[in-house]
Amino acid sequence: MPDQQQIETIDCTVLKELLDTKALQYNNLQFIGTDPVSIPHLFTKNEDIEIAGFLSSIIAWGQRPTIIKNAHSLVEWMDFSPNDFILSFTEKDLKPFKKFVHRTFNGEDCEFFLWSLKNIYQNYQTLENAFTLGFSNKEPNVKQAIILFRNRFFEIEHPARSQKHIADPERGSAAKRLNMFLRWMVRQDKMGVDFGIWTKIQPSQLICPLDVHVANVAGKLGLLARKANDWQAAEELTAVLKTFDENDPVKYDFALFGLGIFEKF
Repeated sequence: MPDQQQIETIDCTVLKELLDTKALQYNNLQFIGTDPVSIPHLFTKNEDIEIAGFLSSIIAWGQRPTIIKNAHSLVEWMDFSPNDFILSFTEKDLKPFKKFVHRTFNGEDCEFFLWSLKNIYQNYQTLENAFTLGFSNKEPNVKQAIILFRNRFFEIEHPARSQKHIADPERGSAAKRLNMFLRWMVRQDKMGVDFGIWTKIQPSQLICPLDVHVANVAGKLGLLARKANDWQAAEELTAVLKTFDENDPVKYDFALFGLGIFEKF
């Protein structure tokens, strides 16, 4: 009869095999049509990809078809040239955006987000720089990068209500949408889903995007003990996933999310 350590080793081996299999299954181009990542996939220019990806991730809560529809409207109003639009728009170009509504993200928020993106591209050149200037990629500290970005995003005058749309891990937020956006930009994905166009943050430094589906599946699989879906839980889950793949732990986001959404695990 195997001892307890052998049983735990066997269980971990089986679990890793399950997660690896499901990650391959769902890290697949055939699934992007039902995912907000389909919006940045409309573009090939890096700046267009990161702007479309950022705006799509920011409104990525609620019904997925509605997220995709509303994110598509945003890039359509930009004439499908997000970077050119951000660099050149004037007040009169903002008319459709002022009427935008996605759940609690409204026209006032949308207008500010466009002005803030303009400020970022004028002063930091890229979104990647806004996340990483002052960030040490020698330490696994994406929390620092998000905090730096949040400070820069709100460095211009802004409505107080808009602050809730950029998560603050210093206040315990799991920052699911920002971590998802970072996954899209950073992971070197040979499957063609994530873009891997950013190089100043390493895939090994990413934190797993933690939403209710991922947390529920992770809890059922024994990967996550913490009950609150906060930053500490996201770090806890990522630390466990690193024992399966220390270089690319967030590839298992595909497995956990797929098991929750598509298989109702």
